[in-house]
Amino acid sequence: MRHLMSPLDFSVEEVEKVLDLASDIEKNPAKYAHACDGKVLATLFYEPSTRTRLSFESAMIHLGGQVLGFSSAASSSASKGESVSDTIRMISCYADICAMRHPKEGAPMVASAVSGIPVINAGDGGHQHPTQTLTDLMTIRSLKGRLDHITIGLCGDLKFGRTVHSLVKALVRYENVRFVFISPEELRIPSYIREEVLDANGQNYKEVERLEDVIGDLDLLYMTRVQQERFFNEEDYIRLKDFYILNKEKMALAKPDMLVLHPLPRVNEISVEVDNDPRAAYFKQVQYGVYVRMALILTLLEVNV
Repeated sequence: MRHLMSPLDFSVEEVEKVLDLASDIEKNPAKYAHACDGKVLATLFYEPSTRTRLSFESAMIHLGGQVLGFSSAASSSASKGESVSDTIRMISCYADICAMRHPKEGAPMVASAVSGIPVINAGDGGHQHPTQTLTDLMTIRSLKGRLDHITIGLCGDLKFGRTVHSLVKALVRYENVRFVFISPEELRIPSYIREEVLDANGQNYKEVERLEDVIGDLDLLYMTRVQQERFFNEEDYIRLKDFYILNKEKMALAKPDMLVLHPLPRVNEISVEVDNDPRAAYFKQVQYGVYVRMALILTLLEVNV
């Protein structure tokens, strides 16, 4: 039995297999409509979520399976003091596979150690978000045709952004990927990512503050919101939340084929005027997320179609 805690839990070859399966699901959805008949997915979301939780539920329903779970800690026995370990032991009696989101780093790992069913980390604090990373990789591969020889700018909250941390860890395994980190000083990429992931792999990267200075060099721009829920200080959040706003003027400086990605939700860091730009790929990203999660469920349940 396998779990997915980090994007590095799968080798590059295994990631390719998941993405190939997701692409086949996109082309032939009817073929997979009953692949998980009789199977149950549990969604244990101790933290609010729209896209991740609903896309997991949509994925399982499209595979013919069923879903149960909770959407906040307050509506679970966690509010009574039940531990994550006890919750997953109980859920293992009800479901065949589980997706867990938790505000504490490492909580899904704790669950996987005692679980009787595969556990998927659907986001743990500011740490990892592997299914968003698989979604990002599918979006890039589908729209760019490759995952190597690209220059990617990651902009906004790079300190607390778990989607950024997971994506960087995944992309360093591909050839000639150049990273441009765009953030204010206070929200720079954490030192452990810089030292253990980038420097350890001899990675080509640079850090800048102004998006306008580098947007013309990028093949991909990965925007992120400044996350209010990760800040300890309201004043710091208010000061930094509008630091980057992608608008038509900035898009005019970019390459004609640059793609804009965003893990969503968006607050105001991408102006709505950008939505109609053909380079805006963030809503396509959402659709790819369903196909990826369908492929991942089939892979972890070892269902062959």
